[in-house]
Amino acid sequence: MPRRKNPYAKPDHFTRAAKDAGYPARSVFKLEEIDRRARLFRSGMRVLDLGAAPGSWSLYALTRIGLGGRLLAVDLDALAAPLPPNAFFLQADAFALDDEMAGRFAPYDVVLSDMAPKTTGNRPTDQARSFELFMRALAVAARLGARGGSFVGKIFMSDDLPLARAELRRHYETERLVRPTGTRAVSTEIFAVAQGKRP
Repeated sequence: MPRRKNPYAKPDHFTRAAKDAGYPARSVFKLEEIDRRARLFRSGMRVLDLGAAPGSWSLYALTRIGLGGRLLAVDLDALAAPLPPNAFFLQADAFALDDEMAGRFAPYDVVLSDMAPKTTGNRPTDQARSFELFMRALAVAARLGARGGSFVGKIFMSDDLPLARAELRRHYETERLVRPTGTRAVSTEIFAVAQGKRP
């Protein structure tokens, strides 16, 4: 049986465009589209980026919040690009943050999570792990997010999606799903966008 080609191996239009624009990954265009549709960012906001590596989402958010904004990026892996002085990178487990570490700029107007599990090729397993990551990121947003703030989290489509959406509605006034144009056709990822954090 011939080996299947890896659809992620070859750089596509979005990958090349990201590199040309100075971003380490094509995921920047996903956040850009979500921001355009949901109007996530304003100047002076405080942003928490969970699972930030290689850094594209953090760099994009910083262009939108300006020098008056503050951003905390957290990941186990190092970022591929340096951050400006109004941002701080914490190399740590995003779910092992104590209040002193995570609270550097809290409460956060926007909490982002582009985290995905290391895929196994077993779809139910990967979906379950994605759901767990999403729910843990949402718990961080519920704890550290500002009243009226927003949350964006990646999740793989599965039977658990209604449970994730129900939990979003418990903490936020509105929620919707967005599948950005830059998402690869073979991907099951989708982004949940919640706004209007309840007190």
